[in-house]
Amino acid sequence: MFSLAGRVALVTGGSRGIGRGVAACLAAAGAQVVLTARSLEAAERAAAELAASHGAVRGLALDVTDAASVTRGVDVLLQDYGTIPILVHNAGITRDGLLLRMKPDDWDVVLDTNLTGVYRVSRALLPAMVRARYGRIVTVSSAVATAGNPGQANYCAAKAGVEGFTRSLAREVGSRNITVNCVAPGLIDTDMTRGLDDARRAGLLAQVPLGRAGQPADVAAAVLFLASDEAGYVTGSTLHVNGGMVM
Repeated sequence: MFSLAGRVALVTGGSRGIGRGVAACLAAAGAQVVLTARSLEAAERAAAELAASHGAVRGLALDVTDAASVTRGVDVLLQDYGTIPILVHNAGITRDGLLLRMKPDDWDVVLDTNLTGVYRVSRALLPAMVRARYGRIVTVSSAVATAGNPGQANYCAAKAGVEGFTRSLAREVGSRNITVNCVAPGLIDTDMTRGLDDARRAGLLAQVPLGRAGQPADVAAAVLFLASDEAGYVTGSTLHVNGGMVM
């Protein structure tokens, strides 16, 4: 079950954290994985490290906030592979701050990266999926899209938008055998969450019934399921991977 042999998977923001975990998991399941980062050096370094133990992984420079970069990257991939049957939207950033103090640039860059970036890459790859009459699109949201979080109005708005985008696109392309689903992680042990101060991290852990932070592999397993043929009758859904933080 859950074999991706013969499939190509594009993972945006795949050089570290959750994206890297997803890339490793999909490659181990047999996919030819292309992971992206804004820096070609970072993408190729991560790809080489993963390829040594997980299978075929390729690095690609792609900035989801730059329409020209998306077009160039997707054109290269379509020339090489014909179609990209699996797309995982993971690229994302935070620019936290209370709304009364939030600068317009901090609002704009988070929405542009976390939400509009999903539109740009999906729009670029969809025609090939439609022609192939097959596709698996998985977006990565967050538990805070449901729960909200003080100091993250921009991030929460973007991730809630991603979930709405997911449901709408699922309705548009279902007849072409393309599924569109969302994974919403909670507190996951990554570089970003390790940077939290002890008090804030303890406060977040107190909200998790399972009593621990998740690992990137926990999120990756959910993505693997949704990217597989076994999830062919699942679309427009959000799968929460948060240890019970949000129910």
